[in-house]
Amino acid sequence: MESVYLLIPVSVLLVFGIAFAFWWSVRSGQFDDLEGPGFKILMDDDKAPGGHAVKKDPGEEKV
Repeated sequence: MESVYLLIPVSVLLVFGIAFAFWWSVRSGQFDDLEGPGFKILMDDDKAPGGHAVKKDPGEEKV
């Protein structure tokens, strides 16, 4: 029974700490754009496997 007197305040402090961390992350913009970085990787510059840029034909359109 004595351990309950210790565990309840510790759990309340833990909940407040997690709530504060979540509030801070939302206010600082951590969740603004979740899909952008994933698409940015896919739409990166066209490069050859060696890291050199690929030359395109002048008539070829970039989509």
